[in-house]
Amino acid sequence: MDLQLIKNRFGIIGNAPALNHAINVASQVANTDLSVLINGESGVGKEVFSQIIHSLSARKHNPFIAVNCGAIPEGTIDSELFGHEKGSFTGAVESRKGYFETVNGGTIFLDEIGEMPLGTQARLLRVLETGEYIRVGSSKVQKTDVRVIAATNKELLEYTQKGKFREDLYYRLNTVPIRVPALRDRKDDIVLLFRKFATDFAERYKAAPIQLNEEAKTILTNYRWPGNVRELKNIAEQISVLSKDKNINGDQLNTFLPDQTFSQFPAITAGPGVVSQAEFANEREILYKLFFDMKKDVNDLKKALVDLIHNPNMGPNVPIFTPDNNHHTQINDYSPNVISSNSSPSIIYRENTTPIHQHEDVEESLSILDKEKELIIKALKKHKGKRRDAAVDLGISERTLYRKLKEYDIEHL
Repeated sequence: MDLQLIKNRFGIIGNAPALNHAINVASQVANTDLSVLINGESGVGKEVFSQIIHSLSARKHNPFIAVNCGAIPEGTIDSELFGHEKGSFTGAVESRKGYFETVNGGTIFLDEIGEMPLGTQARLLRVLETGEYIRVGSSKVQKTDVRVIAATNKELLEYTQKGKFREDLYYRLNTVPIRVPALRDRKDDIVLLFRKFATDFAERYKAAPIQLNEEAKTILTNYRWPGNVRELKNIAEQISVLSKDKNINGDQLNTFLPDQTFSQFPAITAGPGVVSQAEFANEREILYKLFFDMKKDVNDLKKALVDLIHNPNMGPNVPIFTPDNNHHTQINDYSPNVISSNSSPSIIYRENTTPIHQHEDVEESLSILDKEKELIIKALKKHKGKRRDAAVDLGISERTLYRKLKEYDIEHL
């Protein structure tokens, strides 16, 4: 089917090359029974691609069901997917069919597949490989013919390395991968989408649609959109309801957009200085945290130096430490030419004979790209060119590291 016809049919707005590629892959794989893994951040519209695949397939007249694996409790997900027998567990007052039985001949869309428990993953792998499953509490093997489409906003390859996802299931699902681009990677589509959502809202409630001036369009385009298309739609509807003026300028738009000042930094969740990697939206935010701490340390050192210059009596002598055999030192007195009475460490004080008249601030490079490249090179040198170890040390996936090496033109070290 023609690309534009597919967009019109499923309400897809935009012409970003990455978006067009994803639609083309979905339409090409539709007429097969291959498993598909749809990757993309939350809110990019992954379910639409599962509907494209099902609607253009030979199964289009058979059932389609979307299941959010993250919304089903671990204790009941096996029953939901594969069914159960009467009395198989507390509360099982009667037999029940699972989704793989009720959707036989159709398509099942497993959203947030990365949240699926390992035990359920083993059952799903058997369905994909043999078409067989067993109800909970039964010993009878049943057959099903279901096309499986999965989606995730996680890096499943990283999950396999951490033991959170079965590697064999990952490769079985990832027969045909589709990556849906984030909204910030579709900048030319942002204003088009906003206009569509604002117009739809106005038509629904018989009101005049809101309009953005050029300044507001620029702000809208440069916003990061962590919630992607879902967030953009919410903002468009929020402005449509709350704004008295239908012509929106930059200042008015900013009152509706969340403050981005803190959105680029990860949240501290486990006490001072302890940050959980699971809280990062992507691997670059780890670097933001590192650079923020580095700049703070440098500023503290500058402040200490300025205090020393303006108050020379604070430190007339510079201590030079030479540790003892126990590898520790202790200072009990900072007065000139004094050695601590607890003299097991060798502590020598050298008098400052040359006064400091001025100081010069040296501004370190705060370029995110430069620092990121520098850290990647250091990690590769530290691990003697072993990219997998370097990726683990950096807290990113090996696939991401390969992409960064190509992006920064870093040769093998």
